[in-house]
Amino acid sequence: MGGQTSGKPTEHLCLGLLAHVDAGKTTLSEAMLYLSGRLKRLGRVDHRDSFLDHDALERARGITIFSKQAELTLPGLGVTLLDTPGHADLSAEMERTLPVLDCAVLVISASDGVQPHTETLWRLLQRYELPCFVFVTKMDLPNAGREALTAELRRRLDGGCVDMRSPDAQEQMALCSEAAMERFLEQGSLTDADAAVLVRQRLLTPCYFGSGLKLDGVEALLDALLRLAPRAGDRGDFGARVFKIARDAQGQRLTYMKITGGELKVRTPLSYRAQDGRTLEEKCTQLRLCSGMKFETAETLSAGQICAVTGLSATWAGQGLGAEPDAAEPVLEPVLSYRVLLPPGADPALLLPKLRQLGEEEAQLHVSWNSRAREISVQFMGRIQTEVFKSLVKERFDLDVGLDQGRVMYRETIAATVEGVGHFEPLRHYAEVHLILEPLPPGSGLVLDTVCPEDELDRNWQRLILTHLQEKQHPGVLTGSPVTDIKITLTAGRAHLKHTEGGDFREATYRAVRQGLMQAESILLEPWYAFTLELPPEQLGRAISDLRSINGVFSSPEEKEGLLRLTGSAPVAALNGYMTELAAYSHGRGRLSLRPDGYRPCRHQEEIVADIGYDPLSDVENPSDSVFCAHGAGFNVRWDKVPEYMHLPSTLRRNEPDAHSAPPPLRQSLDIDERELEAIMEREFGPIRRPSYRSAQRNEAPLLVPNIPEKREYLIVDGYNLIFAWPELKTLAAERLDLARTRLKDMLSSYCGYTRAELVLVFDGYRSPGNPGERSEYHNIHVAYTADGETGDAYIERMADQIGKNYAVRVITSDNLIRLTALRAGVLRTSSKEFALEVKWVLEQIEAVLAESNRSAHKTRLKDGHQ
Repeated sequence: MGGQTSGKPTEHLCLGLLAHVDAGKTTLSEAMLYLSGRLKRLGRVDHRDSFLDHDALERARGITIFSKQAELTLPGLGVTLLDTPGHADLSAEMERTLPVLDCAVLVISASDGVQPHTETLWRLLQRYELPCFVFVTKMDLPNAGREALTAELRRRLDGGCVDMRSPDAQEQMALCSEAAMERFLEQGSLTDADAAVLVRQRLLTPCYFGSGLKLDGVEALLDALLRLAPRAGDRGDFGARVFKIARDAQGQRLTYMKITGGELKVRTPLSYRAQDGRTLEEKCTQLRLCSGMKFETAETLSAGQICAVTGLSATWAGQGLGAEPDAAEPVLEPVLSYRVLLPPGADPALLLPKLRQLGEEEAQLHVSWNSRAREISVQFMGRIQTEVFKSLVKERFDLDVGLDQGRVMYRETIAATVEGVGHFEPLRHYAEVHLILEPLPPGSGLVLDTVCPEDELDRNWQRLILTHLQEKQHPGVLTGSPVTDIKITLTAGRAHLKHTEGGDFREATYRAVRQGLMQAESILLEPWYAFTLELPPEQLGRAISDLRSINGVFSSPEEKEGLLRLTGSAPVAALNGYMTELAAYSHGRGRLSLRPDGYRPCRHQEEIVADIGYDPLSDVENPSDSVFCAHGAGFNVRWDKVPEYMHLPSTLRRNEPDAHSAPPPLRQSLDIDERELEAIMEREFGPIRRPSYRSAQRNEAPLLVPNIPEKREYLIVDGYNLIFAWPELKTLAAERLDLARTRLKDMLSSYCGYTRAELVLVFDGYRSPGNPGERSEYHNIHVAYTADGETGDAYIERMADQIGKNYAVRVITSDNLIRLTALRAGVLRTSSKEFALEVKWVLEQIEAVLAESNRSAHKTRLKDGHQ
């Protein structure tokens, strides 16, 4: 290990090396490090002394298993070199480095040409929009020749592949875009700046040929990177992208990240969200610039650099920090799950947290625990990963574990749109969530959205619900497999001002998803492989017969170097183990390359569901029932009975006629007359004192006339709900809640003076600590502060129930539960937002009357003065 870094280059480049297994990628990395002066001597993979493949397992197998990094310097340019695994089974390890790269070098063996896995890598580079250079190595071995190889690159990868040392390179570059062609015709040639633009736009893929082992052509590649590769830009505010979690020899947790904006300094506190929803603030205790097995420490790192950070306990691969968003879900995912077989006497519960530590480092491992069977399962891409896993468990925990034969990992989706409702209301907790679940096209994954109005559910609660939807894989109800290809939209929700906590919405959200799935027609999906099969011509009939028997689809065979090539796709379950069968009947000459190709409806759904035997109602970790409260205690309601108990109306059927939600007929709303209403108000607030005389109205004679009782409107207003629905009052409440209350009372008093409405303004007593409850008059309105233990909701519900069944009574709130109670009581209801507009209009009318009065008075004074 070295000391402090001596400085930083003026520019920085993060470069990834990608290749098919055994293409010569690690040998090329040795050559690049050697020629840049980073290494004093060349190591070799076959000598087991290469600089980057330093893990004992890698040296034993002669392949790259874990992505590594090395720092090298070119004139004015610092380069972080990321060497990634080439074996298809280890593709997940490779893919997670792609979001932090500025560009990549795709390494191809001249002896083998473009392999099926090379095409997979190319598609990934396209998806991540990464500029790319190609280096064809092993040109010192027998090969098809430079021109033939270039033609294959252009045919199998992209027409923008150009041999940069060919005589017609300039003409080929000019064909990459119309703009390049125009500049070529104007100037007669293209500059490095022109070529760099084409590379950045992924219109040009510069190709170089040589031998990493012989150091042939490597200097030309380094020179091209210096001249043409895109540099990392600084996005301004601090941002970073986490791409790997590991542990050093002393067991310290390392968070590998790329700084994408601003600077990162030692001991800087970072605030971030863990995958379980917690928000943490932790300090970066050390910044490491790693190169092979060694590292240097740094005090400050800037945009474009990659480092390993200590001190962060819950970061995760793909996470964005600061201004950087989280990465998209990876394309390559495991399709096989294996049960971990422990030696006699070993306790799986003790091994579980250790394996979850490995799961942090290998994001696609997906360690899961079956509490009923006390079994641990893990997921892998293929055979190589299983062997690596067993070796790591032995090395880290000194435990010999085995794995069963593995089973296919299924997915589930739904056939039609449903509404899911989750309610969680044990004593002193409250949350209700309504979600719409809609099927999406294959490959869409889970898409989240919200259309819930913010005056019905605060934005912070909505964000929390979306976080809970995103933070876990939601199991389906057929086999317990994760659901996919579904859009989940939050349409309604309800919180309680006093009793709702974040965990309440987690419970309600999970139950809403589950309740929706229980109603839906579920479809089981099975994974498919895209395959490339190469075999002798005499074995073609056997292969075609096998593929047809498993419902595989494939194109017409192509000839390549004496072999026939079939490309197509087939179910994973049918191709699992076929490689061994192919080797037997082709006498070792056949080759099979596989890559995940999405999910499709399962051919034998009923048989597989019955074989797995999953019971969704017995899955206590994923309940579909809801919890409601009555008489001070919570009780469970079965999923299919939840609509009978839910507090908010159905959002899926909100536009359909519903007899239960229709307002009562007018003749039924006159059951309580004006005198009864006044009697109720007097019992609640004491004698109602009104002046014996009233002022004459506009256009009347200026005399006092007897105050004759008249028909009045009664309003019950949820005070805090109205404050937070009124932008001006909400802003004032953030500074002084008491001033916001007073301002609201003044405005409502003016409103009632103009409209002559009888108004009860209700505030939750818990907002005034120690308040025993209070009933008072404020000018011409009634004000009620509820006592400790009685919420404003309960008070309004009681009042609505007492003075209900009269069309002259209105409840003002955006609380859907209270509005529903008002509806059942037979009174009218208005949202706080609508009422705020109504009050604002009335106040504007008052202002207009006063202005007119002032103008009249002013004219009178002028007239009197003139006379």
